[in-house]
Amino acid sequence: MTTSKKEKEKIPLPKSVHEIEELMKKRVGLGVSFDLGVRKLTILRKDVHIYYVNGLCDSSYIIELLEELVRINDHEKISANLHSIIENRLVNQSVNPLKTLDELVDQVLSGLIAIVIDGCETGFLVDVRGYPGRSPEEPDTEKVVRGSRDGFVENIILNTALTRRRIRDERLRFEMMRVGERGKTDISIAYIEGLANPDLIDVVRKELEGIKIDGLTMADKTVEEFLLKQGYNPYPLVRYTERADVAATHLLEGHVLIYVDTSPSVIITPATLFHHMQHVEEFRQSPAVGTFIRWVRFIGIISSLFLLPLWFLFIQEPDLLPKKLEFIGPNDRTNIPIVVQIFLADIGIEFLRLAAIHTPTALSNAMGLVAAVLIGQIAIDVGLFVPEVILYTAVVAIGNFATPSYELGIANKIARLVLLVLVAAFHVPGLVIGITAYIIFLASIHSLNTPYLWPFIPFAPKAFMQILVRRAIPGSQLRPQIMNTKNRVRQPQQ
Repeated sequence: MTTSKKEKEKIPLPKSVHEIEELMKKRVGLGVSFDLGVRKLTILRKDVHIYYVNGLCDSSYIIELLEELVRINDHEKISANLHSIIENRLVNQSVNPLKTLDELVDQVLSGLIAIVIDGCETGFLVDVRGYPGRSPEEPDTEKVVRGSRDGFVENIILNTALTRRRIRDERLRFEMMRVGERGKTDISIAYIEGLANPDLIDVVRKELEGIKIDGLTMADKTVEEFLLKQGYNPYPLVRYTERADVAATHLLEGHVLIYVDTSPSVIITPATLFHHMQHVEEFRQSPAVGTFIRWVRFIGIISSLFLLPLWFLFIQEPDLLPKKLEFIGPNDRTNIPIVVQIFLADIGIEFLRLAAIHTPTALSNAMGLVAAVLIGQIAIDVGLFVPEVILYTAVVAIGNFATPSYELGIANKIARLVLLVLVAAFHVPGLVIGITAYIIFLASIHSLNTPYLWPFIPFAPKAFMQILVRRAIPGSQLRPQIMNTKNRVRQPQQ
Protein backbone atom coordinates (compact mmCIF):
# COMPACT_ATOMS: atom_id res chain seq x y z
CA MET A 1 0.00 0.00 0.00
CA THR A 2 1.46 3.36 -1.01
CA THR A 3 1.84 6.36 1.28
CA SER A 4 -0.63 8.42 -0.74
CA LYS A 5 -3.27 5.73 -0.31
CA LYS A 6 -2.72 5.59 3.45
CA GLU A 7 -3.15 9.36 3.65
CA LYS A 8 -6.32 9.19 1.56
CA GLU A 9 -7.90 6.68 3.91
CA LYS A 10 -7.25 8.97 6.86
CA ILE A 11 -9.17 11.92 5.35
CA PRO A 12 -11.82 12.84 7.93
CA LEU A 13 -15.39 13.52 6.90
CA PRO A 14 -15.71 17.21 5.84
CA LYS A 15 -18.09 19.29 7.93
CA SER A 16 -19.70 20.90 4.89
CA VAL A 17 -22.27 18.72 3.10
CA HIS A 18 -21.63 20.69 -0.08
CA GLU A 19 -17.94 19.79 0.06
CA ILE A 20 -18.91 16.15 0.57
CA GLU A 21 -21.18 16.35 -2.46
CA GLU A 22 -18.37 17.71 -4.65
CA LEU A 23 -16.02 14.99 -3.48
CA MET A 24 -18.65 12.33 -4.22
CA LYS A 25 -19.03 13.72 -7.74
CA LYS A 26 -15.28 13.40 -8.31
CA ARG A 27 -14.73 10.03 -6.68
CA VAL A 28 -17.79 7.92 -7.47
CA GLY A 29 -19.47 9.80 -10.31
CA LEU A 30 -22.44 11.27 -8.46
CA GLY A 31 -24.62 12.85 -11.12
CA VAL A 32 -23.07 10.68 -13.86
CA SER A 33 -23.98 7.16 -12.68
CA PHE A 34 -27.77 6.90 -12.75
CA ASP A 35 -27.93 4.43 -9.87
CA LEU A 36 -26.01 6.62 -7.41
CA GLY A 37 -28.22 9.22 -5.74
CA VAL A 38 -28.47 11.78 -2.96
CA ARG A 39 -31.61 12.93 -1.13
CA LYS A 40 -31.33 16.44 0.28
CA LEU A 41 -33.37 17.49 3.30
CA THR A 42 -33.52 20.56 5.53
CA ILE A 43 -34.02 19.60 9.16
CA LEU A 44 -34.17 22.29 11.85
CA ARG A 45 -32.64 24.72 9.31
CA LYS A 46 -29.63 22.52 8.64
CA ASP A 47 -28.84 20.66 5.44
CA VAL A 48 -28.91 16.88 5.68
CA HIS A 49 -27.83 14.69 2.75
CA ILE A 50 -28.57 10.99 2.33
CA TYR A 51 -26.45 8.99 -0.14
CA TYR A 52 -27.59 5.66 -1.57
CA VAL A 53 -27.26 3.24 -4.50
CA ASN A 54 -30.44 2.14 -6.24
CA GLY A 55 -30.77 -1.63 -6.51
CA LEU A 56 -28.65 -2.36 -3.42
CA CYS A 57 -30.99 -0.74 -0.88
CA ASP A 58 -34.47 -1.62 0.29
CA SER A 59 -36.55 1.42 -0.75
CA SER A 60 -39.26 0.77 1.86
CA TYR A 61 -36.72 1.14 4.69
CA ILE A 62 -35.37 4.37 3.22
CA ILE A 63 -38.86 5.86 2.88
CA GLU A 64 -39.62 4.95 6.50
CA LEU A 65 -36.42 6.66 7.65
CA LEU A 66 -37.20 9.76 5.57
CA GLU A 67 -40.64 10.02 7.15
CA GLU A 68 -39.10 9.89 10.63
CA LEU A 69 -36.52 12.55 9.76
CA VAL A 70 -39.05 14.91 8.21
CA ARG A 71 -41.23 14.69 11.33
CA ILE A 72 -38.40 16.24 13.34
CA ASN A 73 -39.35 19.62 11.90
CA ASP A 74 -42.88 19.24 13.30
CA HIS A 75 -42.03 17.99 16.79
CA GLU A 76 -38.64 19.41 17.73
CA LYS A 77 -37.39 22.89 18.42
CA ILE A 78 -34.28 24.31 16.82
CA SER A 79 -31.38 22.83 18.74
CA ALA A 80 -27.63 22.66 18.43
CA ASN A 81 -27.78 18.95 19.21
CA LEU A 82 -29.27 17.92 15.87
CA HIS A 83 -26.82 15.03 15.61
CA SER A 84 -28.29 13.26 18.67
CA ILE A 85 -31.86 14.02 17.63
CA ILE A 86 -31.36 12.40 14.23
CA GLU A 87 -29.58 9.44 15.77
CA ASN A 88 -32.57 8.75 18.01
CA ARG A 89 -34.94 8.92 15.04
CA LEU A 90 -33.12 6.37 12.91
CA VAL A 91 -35.49 3.43 13.30
CA ASN A 92 -33.07 0.69 12.26
CA GLN A 93 -31.24 -2.02 14.16
CA SER A 94 -27.90 -1.29 12.49
CA VAL A 95 -26.70 2.31 12.83
CA ASN A 96 -22.98 3.06 13.00
CA PRO A 97 -20.96 6.28 13.12
CA LEU A 98 -19.38 7.62 9.94
CA LYS A 99 -16.03 9.37 10.42
CA THR A 100 -14.02 9.22 7.18
CA LEU A 101 -14.72 9.96 3.55
CA ASP A 102 -13.29 6.64 2.42
CA GLU A 103 -15.67 4.81 4.73
CA LEU A 104 -18.58 6.76 3.25
CA VAL A 105 -17.64 5.75 -0.30
CA ASP A 106 -17.02 2.07 0.51
CA GLN A 107 -20.16 1.58 2.57
CA VAL A 108 -22.48 3.38 0.15
CA LEU A 109 -21.16 1.24 -2.71
CA SER A 110 -21.80 -1.81 -0.51
CA GLY A 111 -25.51 -0.97 -0.22
CA LEU A 112 -25.68 1.01 3.02
CA ILE A 113 -27.02 4.56 3.15
CA ALA A 114 -24.91 7.42 4.53
CA ILE A 115 -26.48 10.34 6.36
CA VAL A 116 -24.34 13.48 6.73
CA ILE A 117 -25.28 16.67 8.58
CA ASP A 118 -23.94 20.09 7.72
CA GLY A 119 -21.52 21.28 10.38
CA CYS A 120 -21.02 17.86 12.00
CA GLU A 121 -17.77 15.91 11.98
CA THR A 122 -19.51 12.54 11.98
CA GLY A 123 -22.45 11.08 10.12
CA PHE A 124 -24.38 7.83 10.20
CA LEU A 125 -24.27 4.58 8.28
CA VAL A 126 -27.57 2.69 8.18
CA ASP A 127 -27.75 -0.88 6.90
CA VAL A 128 -30.76 -1.06 4.60
CA ARG A 129 -29.24 -3.49 2.11
CA GLY A 130 -31.59 -5.41 -0.10
CA TYR A 131 -29.38 -7.26 -2.56
CA PRO A 132 -31.07 -8.73 -5.63
CA GLY A 133 -31.09 -12.51 -5.52
CA ARG A 134 -33.07 -15.72 -5.35
CA SER A 135 -34.70 -17.50 -2.45
CA PRO A 136 -32.94 -20.43 -0.74
CA GLU A 137 -33.62 -23.67 -2.62
CA GLU A 138 -32.18 -27.16 -2.82
CA PRO A 139 -28.84 -27.25 -4.70
CA ASP A 140 -28.93 -29.18 -7.97
CA THR A 141 -25.64 -30.96 -7.25
CA GLU A 142 -26.40 -32.06 -3.67
CA LYS A 143 -29.95 -33.35 -3.76
CA VAL A 144 -31.31 -35.76 -1.17
CA VAL A 145 -34.36 -38.01 -1.07
CA ARG A 146 -35.26 -36.87 2.44
CA GLY A 147 -33.88 -33.76 4.10
CA SER A 148 -33.88 -29.99 4.11
CA ARG A 149 -34.49 -28.18 0.83
CA ASP A 150 -32.83 -24.87 1.68
CA GLY A 151 -29.43 -24.10 0.22
CA PHE A 152 -27.02 -21.21 0.09
CA VAL A 153 -27.63 -18.33 -2.30
CA GLU A 154 -25.51 -15.47 -3.64
CA ASN A 155 -26.22 -13.28 -0.60
CA ILE A 156 -23.65 -13.62 2.20
CA ILE A 157 -26.12 -12.27 4.79
CA LEU A 158 -28.66 -15.01 4.02
CA ASN A 159 -25.92 -17.66 4.00
CA THR A 160 -24.65 -16.76 7.46
CA ALA A 161 -28.24 -16.64 8.72
CA LEU A 162 -28.90 -20.17 7.40
CA THR A 163 -25.84 -21.36 9.30
CA ARG A 164 -26.78 -19.62 12.56
CA ARG A 165 -30.21 -21.18 12.33
CA ARG A 166 -28.53 -24.57 12.73
CA ILE A 167 -25.80 -23.63 15.20
CA ARG A 168 -27.06 -21.36 17.99
CA ASP A 169 -23.78 -21.38 19.84
CA GLU A 170 -22.59 -18.09 21.29
CA ARG A 171 -19.07 -19.08 20.26
CA LEU A 172 -19.87 -19.24 16.54
CA ARG A 173 -17.87 -16.47 14.86
CA PHE A 174 -18.20 -14.79 11.47
CA GLU A 175 -15.21 -12.53 10.85
CA MET A 176 -15.90 -10.12 8.01
CA MET A 177 -13.31 -8.55 5.73
CA ARG A 178 -13.19 -6.95 2.29
CA VAL A 179 -10.92 -8.22 -0.46
CA GLY A 180 -10.15 -6.55 -3.78
CA GLU A 181 -8.86 -3.09 -4.52
CA ARG A 182 -11.80 -2.30 -6.80
CA GLY A 183 -14.30 -5.10 -6.20
CA LYS A 184 -14.20 -4.87 -2.38
CA THR A 185 -15.94 -8.24 -2.04
CA ASP A 186 -17.23 -9.22 1.39
CA ILE A 187 -15.63 -12.40 2.76
CA SER A 188 -16.48 -14.03 6.06
CA ILE A 189 -14.38 -16.56 7.99
CA ALA A 190 -16.62 -18.87 10.02
CA TYR A 191 -15.51 -21.03 12.93
CA ILE A 192 -16.49 -22.01 16.46
CA GLU A 193 -14.23 -20.33 18.97
CA GLY A 194 -12.71 -22.76 21.45
CA LEU A 195 -13.26 -25.64 19.03
CA ALA A 196 -11.45 -24.86 15.78
CA ASN A 197 -7.66 -24.97 15.72
CA PRO A 198 -6.38 -21.38 16.32
CA ASP A 199 -3.37 -22.00 14.05
CA LEU A 200 -5.69 -22.96 11.19
CA ILE A 201 -7.78 -19.84 11.76
CA ASP A 202 -4.67 -17.67 11.72
CA VAL A 203 -3.39 -19.25 8.50
CA VAL A 204 -6.70 -18.73 6.71
CA ARG A 205 -7.02 -15.16 7.99
CA LYS A 206 -3.45 -14.29 7.00
CA GLU A 207 -3.84 -15.73 3.51
CA LEU A 208 -7.09 -13.87 2.88
CA GLU A 209 -5.68 -10.59 4.13
CA GLY A 210 -2.73 -11.07 1.79
CA ILE A 211 -4.87 -11.29 -1.36
CA LYS A 212 -3.95 -8.43 -3.71
CA ILE A 213 -6.25 -8.24 -6.73
CA ASP A 214 -8.62 -5.83 -8.45
CA GLY A 215 -11.72 -7.88 -7.70
CA LEU A 216 -13.06 -11.36 -7.02
CA THR A 217 -15.35 -11.66 -10.02
CA MET A 218 -15.05 -15.47 -9.86
CA ALA A 219 -15.71 -15.31 -6.11
CA ASP A 220 -14.81 -18.43 -4.13
CA LYS A 221 -12.73 -20.06 -6.86
CA THR A 222 -10.37 -17.07 -6.98
CA VAL A 223 -10.14 -17.16 -3.18
CA GLU A 224 -9.22 -20.86 -3.32
CA GLU A 225 -6.39 -20.22 -5.78
CA PHE A 226 -4.92 -17.51 -3.57
CA LEU A 227 -5.44 -19.55 -0.41
CA LEU A 228 -3.79 -22.81 -1.52
CA LYS A 229 -1.60 -21.90 -4.51
CA GLN A 230 -2.02 -25.40 -5.93
CA GLY A 231 -0.79 -24.54 -9.41
CA TYR A 232 -1.69 -27.22 -11.98
CA ASN A 233 -2.56 -29.90 -9.45
CA PRO A 234 -6.01 -31.04 -10.68
CA TYR A 235 -7.15 -32.48 -7.34
CA PRO A 236 -9.38 -30.23 -5.21
CA LEU A 237 -7.78 -29.14 -1.93
CA VAL A 238 -10.93 -27.62 -0.44
CA ARG A 239 -14.49 -28.84 -0.43
CA TYR A 240 -17.39 -26.80 -1.75
CA THR A 241 -20.94 -27.13 -0.51
CA GLU A 242 -24.20 -25.32 -1.18
CA ARG A 243 -26.03 -27.01 1.69
CA ALA A 244 -26.35 -25.26 5.02
CA ASP A 245 -26.60 -28.56 6.95
CA VAL A 246 -23.31 -29.81 5.45
CA ALA A 247 -21.60 -26.52 6.35
CA ALA A 248 -22.92 -26.69 9.93
CA THR A 249 -21.74 -30.28 10.31
CA HIS A 250 -18.19 -29.35 9.31
CA LEU A 251 -18.17 -26.36 11.66
CA LEU A 252 -19.01 -28.72 14.52
CA GLU A 253 -16.12 -30.95 13.46
CA GLY A 254 -13.68 -28.04 13.83
CA HIS A 255 -13.34 -26.93 10.21
CA VAL A 256 -12.96 -23.32 9.15
CA LEU A 257 -15.41 -22.15 6.50
CA ILE A 258 -15.10 -19.25 4.07
CA TYR A 259 -18.21 -17.43 2.86
CA VAL A 260 -17.77 -15.22 -0.21
CA ASP A 261 -20.45 -12.74 -1.21
CA THR A 262 -22.01 -13.34 -4.68
CA SER A 263 -21.25 -17.08 -4.43
CA PRO A 264 -23.75 -19.79 -3.40
CA SER A 265 -20.89 -22.13 -2.48
CA VAL A 266 -19.07 -22.20 0.84
CA ILE A 267 -15.42 -23.24 1.08
CA ILE A 268 -14.66 -25.92 3.70
CA THR A 269 -11.05 -26.08 4.91
CA PRO A 270 -9.11 -28.25 5.26
CA ALA A 271 -10.36 -31.12 3.10
CA THR A 272 -8.95 -34.58 2.43
CA LEU A 273 -9.64 -36.86 -0.53
CA PHE A 274 -12.29 -38.72 1.46
CA HIS A 275 -14.21 -35.52 2.19
CA HIS A 276 -14.89 -35.30 -1.53
CA MET A 277 -16.28 -38.84 -1.54
CA GLN A 278 -18.96 -38.16 1.07
CA HIS A 279 -22.53 -37.16 0.36
CA VAL A 280 -25.25 -35.94 2.68
CA GLU A 281 -27.57 -38.74 1.53
CA GLU A 282 -25.46 -41.23 3.52
CA PHE A 283 -26.36 -39.44 6.74
CA ARG A 284 -30.05 -39.04 5.85
CA GLN A 285 -30.51 -42.82 5.84
CA SER A 286 -29.97 -45.49 8.49
CA PRO A 287 -26.34 -46.50 9.16
CA ALA A 288 -26.75 -49.79 7.24
CA VAL A 289 -28.29 -48.07 4.21
CA GLY A 290 -25.78 -45.25 4.43
CA THR A 291 -22.91 -47.73 4.46
CA PHE A 292 -24.35 -49.53 1.44
CA ILE A 293 -24.70 -46.25 -0.47
CA ARG A 294 -21.14 -45.33 0.47
CA TRP A 295 -19.71 -48.66 -0.77
CA VAL A 296 -21.61 -48.38 -4.06
CA ARG A 297 -20.22 -44.90 -4.48
CA PHE A 298 -16.68 -46.09 -3.73
CA ILE A 299 -17.05 -48.84 -6.34
CA GLY A 300 -18.20 -46.23 -8.86
CA ILE A 301 -15.25 -43.96 -8.12
CA ILE A 302 -12.74 -46.83 -8.31
CA SER A 303 -14.31 -47.98 -11.59
CA SER A 304 -14.07 -44.49 -13.05
CA LEU A 305 -10.34 -44.55 -12.37
CA PHE A 306 -9.11 -48.07 -13.09
CA LEU A 307 -11.70 -49.96 -15.15
CA LEU A 308 -10.67 -48.67 -18.60
CA PRO A 309 -6.89 -48.99 -18.05
CA LEU A 310 -7.36 -52.51 -16.66
CA TRP A 311 -9.62 -53.60 -19.53
CA PHE A 312 -7.21 -52.18 -22.09
CA LEU A 313 -4.35 -54.06 -20.39
CA PHE A 314 -6.27 -57.34 -20.76
CA ILE A 315 -6.73 -56.56 -24.44
CA GLN A 316 -2.98 -56.12 -24.86
CA GLU A 317 -2.09 -59.05 -22.62
CA PRO A 318 -4.90 -61.64 -23.01
CA ASP A 319 -2.70 -64.26 -21.30
CA LEU A 320 -3.35 -62.46 -18.01
CA LEU A 321 -7.01 -63.46 -18.11
CA PRO A 322 -8.18 -66.75 -16.59
CA LYS A 323 -10.03 -69.08 -18.95
CA LYS A 324 -13.41 -68.20 -17.47
CA LEU A 325 -12.87 -64.53 -18.39
CA GLU A 326 -11.53 -65.04 -21.89
CA PHE A 327 -14.67 -63.41 -23.30
CA ILE A 328 -13.38 -60.01 -22.13
CA GLY A 329 -12.05 -58.03 -25.06
CA PRO A 330 -13.33 -56.91 -28.46
CA ASN A 331 -14.67 -59.60 -30.75
CA ASP A 332 -14.78 -57.40 -33.85
CA ARG A 333 -11.78 -56.17 -35.76
CA THR A 334 -11.37 -52.47 -36.45
CA ASN A 335 -8.93 -50.29 -38.28
CA ILE A 336 -8.74 -47.78 -35.43
CA PRO A 337 -6.55 -48.75 -32.44
CA ILE A 338 -8.53 -49.52 -29.28
CA VAL A 339 -6.66 -46.91 -27.26
CA VAL A 340 -7.63 -44.25 -29.79
CA GLN A 341 -11.25 -45.40 -29.59
CA ILE A 342 -11.18 -45.12 -25.80
CA PHE A 343 -9.79 -41.61 -25.97
CA LEU A 344 -12.35 -40.57 -28.56
CA ALA A 345 -15.22 -42.01 -26.53
CA ASP A 346 -13.97 -40.48 -23.28
CA ILE A 347 -13.47 -37.06 -24.81
CA GLY A 348 -16.82 -37.44 -26.59
CA ILE A 349 -18.57 -37.82 -23.24
CA GLU A 350 -16.82 -34.65 -22.12
CA PHE A 351 -18.20 -32.96 -25.25
CA LEU A 352 -21.68 -34.09 -24.25
CA ARG A 353 -21.24 -32.76 -20.73
CA LEU A 354 -20.12 -29.36 -21.98
CA ALA A 355 -22.90 -29.28 -24.54
CA ALA A 356 -25.48 -30.07 -21.85
CA ILE A 357 -24.20 -27.14 -19.77
CA HIS A 358 -24.48 -24.70 -22.67
CA THR A 359 -27.74 -26.04 -24.06
CA PRO A 360 -31.04 -24.52 -22.84
CA THR A 361 -32.74 -26.74 -20.26
CA ALA A 362 -35.72 -27.42 -22.51
CA LEU A 363 -33.40 -28.92 -25.15
CA SER A 364 -30.65 -30.53 -23.07
CA ASN A 365 -32.56 -33.76 -22.33
CA ALA A 366 -33.41 -34.25 -25.98
CA MET A 367 -29.82 -33.49 -27.00
CA GLY A 368 -28.48 -36.05 -24.50
CA LEU A 369 -30.88 -38.72 -25.74
CA VAL A 370 -29.98 -38.15 -29.39
CA ALA A 371 -26.25 -38.15 -28.64
CA ALA A 372 -26.34 -41.26 -26.45
CA VAL A 373 -28.54 -43.41 -28.66
CA LEU A 374 -28.07 -42.33 -32.25
CA ILE A 375 -24.44 -41.23 -32.29
CA GLY A 376 -23.24 -44.24 -30.27
CA GLN A 377 -25.12 -46.77 -32.39
CA ILE A 378 -24.15 -45.17 -35.69
CA ALA A 379 -20.50 -45.02 -34.59
CA ILE A 380 -20.61 -48.78 -34.01
CA ASP A 381 -22.39 -49.48 -37.31
CA VAL A 382 -19.83 -47.58 -39.39
CA GLY A 383 -16.94 -49.29 -37.61
CA LEU A 384 -15.62 -46.26 -35.73
CA PHE A 385 -16.06 -48.01 -32.36
CA VAL A 386 -16.36 -51.60 -31.21
CA PRO A 387 -19.33 -52.21 -28.88
CA GLU A 388 -17.12 -53.04 -25.89
CA VAL A 389 -15.51 -49.59 -25.97
CA ILE A 390 -18.93 -47.94 -25.76
CA LEU A 391 -19.95 -50.31 -22.94
CA TYR A 392 -16.93 -49.78 -20.71
CA THR A 393 -16.74 -46.07 -21.42
CA ALA A 394 -20.40 -45.73 -20.41
CA VAL A 395 -19.78 -47.66 -17.17
CA VAL A 396 -16.82 -45.40 -16.38
CA ALA A 397 -18.90 -42.30 -17.15
CA ILE A 398 -21.61 -43.47 -14.74
CA GLY A 399 -18.96 -44.01 -12.05
CA ASN A 400 -17.64 -40.54 -12.76
CA PHE A 401 -21.11 -39.02 -12.37
CA ALA A 402 -21.53 -40.95 -9.09
CA THR A 403 -18.61 -38.98 -7.64
CA PRO A 404 -20.17 -36.41 -5.28
CA SER A 405 -17.49 -33.80 -5.96
CA TYR A 406 -17.54 -32.38 -9.47
CA GLU A 407 -13.92 -31.26 -9.11
CA LEU A 408 -12.79 -34.73 -8.00
CA GLY A 409 -14.59 -36.34 -10.94
CA ILE A 410 -12.73 -34.16 -13.45
CA ALA A 411 -9.39 -34.82 -11.71
CA ASN A 412 -10.03 -38.58 -11.82
CA LYS A 413 -10.75 -38.33 -15.55
CA ILE A 414 -7.32 -36.75 -16.12
CA ALA A 415 -5.65 -39.44 -13.99
CA ARG A 416 -7.48 -42.16 -15.94
CA LEU A 417 -6.27 -40.82 -19.28
CA VAL A 418 -2.68 -40.70 -17.98
CA LEU A 419 -2.95 -44.33 -16.85
CA LEU A 420 -4.27 -45.30 -20.29
CA VAL A 421 -1.25 -43.71 -21.96
CA LEU A 422 1.12 -45.58 -19.61
CA VAL A 423 -0.64 -48.90 -20.22
CA ALA A 424 -0.54 -48.34 -23.98
CA ALA A 425 3.18 -47.59 -23.83
CA PHE A 426 4.46 -50.07 -21.21
CA HIS A 427 1.68 -52.65 -20.65
CA VAL A 428 1.84 -54.24 -17.17
CA PRO A 429 4.81 -52.18 -15.91
CA GLY A 430 2.99 -49.05 -17.07
CA LEU A 431 -0.09 -49.87 -14.98
CA VAL A 432 1.97 -50.79 -11.90
CA ILE A 433 4.19 -47.72 -12.16
CA GLY A 434 1.20 -45.48 -12.93
CA ILE A 435 -0.84 -46.61 -9.92
CA THR A 436 2.21 -46.39 -7.64
CA ALA A 437 3.05 -42.88 -8.86
CA TYR A 438 -0.62 -41.92 -8.49
CA ILE A 439 -0.73 -42.99 -4.83
CA ILE A 440 2.62 -41.31 -4.09
CA PHE A 441 1.37 -38.12 -5.74
CA LEU A 442 -1.80 -38.05 -3.63
CA ALA A 443 0.16 -38.88 -0.48
CA SER A 444 2.47 -35.92 -1.10
CA ILE A 445 -0.41 -33.42 -1.22
CA HIS A 446 -1.24 -31.37 1.85
CA SER A 447 -4.27 -29.14 2.24
CA LEU A 448 -3.39 -26.43 4.79
CA ASN A 449 -0.94 -28.80 6.51
CA THR A 450 -3.46 -31.66 6.45
CA PRO A 451 -2.39 -34.92 4.69
CA TYR A 452 -4.62 -35.42 1.66
CA LEU A 453 -4.99 -39.19 2.10
CA TRP A 454 -5.66 -39.17 5.85
CA PRO A 455 -6.72 -41.50 7.48
CA PHE A 456 -5.30 -43.94 4.90
CA ILE A 457 -1.85 -42.29 4.81
CA PRO A 458 -0.85 -41.78 7.60
CA PHE A 459 -2.94 -44.72 8.68
CA ALA A 460 -5.43 -44.18 11.50
CA PRO A 461 -7.41 -47.43 11.99
CA LYS A 462 -10.42 -46.04 13.87
CA ALA A 463 -10.81 -43.05 11.60
CA PHE A 464 -10.40 -45.24 8.51
CA MET A 465 -13.16 -47.56 9.72
CA GLN A 466 -15.45 -44.54 9.94
CA ILE A 467 -14.63 -43.87 6.30
CA LEU A 468 -15.60 -47.42 5.30
CA VAL A 469 -18.60 -47.78 7.62
CA ARG A 470 -21.14 -45.05 8.34
CA ARG A 471 -21.43 -45.15 12.11
CA ALA A 472 -24.53 -44.11 14.00
CA ILE A 473 -24.38 -40.54 15.29
CA PRO A 474 -24.63 -41.58 18.99
CA GLY A 475 -21.57 -43.79 18.46
CA SER A 476 -19.47 -41.00 16.93
CA GLN A 477 -18.31 -39.37 20.12
CA LEU A 478 -14.97 -37.98 18.93
CA ARG A 479 -14.18 -35.36 16.33
CA PRO A 480 -11.59 -36.18 13.64
CA GLN A 481 -8.13 -36.27 15.16
CA ILE A 482 -6.55 -34.58 12.14
CA MET A 483 -8.44 -31.33 12.89
CA ASN A 484 -6.46 -30.80 16.14
CA THR A 485 -9.51 -29.31 17.82
CA LYS A 486 -9.36 -28.01 21.37
CA ASN A 487 -12.27 -30.24 22.35
CA ARG A 488 -12.39 -33.64 20.62
CA VAL A 489 -15.49 -34.89 22.42
CA ARG A 490 -18.75 -34.38 20.53
CA GLN A 491 -21.01 -35.66 23.32
CA PRO A 492 -19.45 -34.97 26.70
CA GLN A 493 -20.65 -37.11 29.56
CA GLN A 494 -22.96 -35.37 32.00
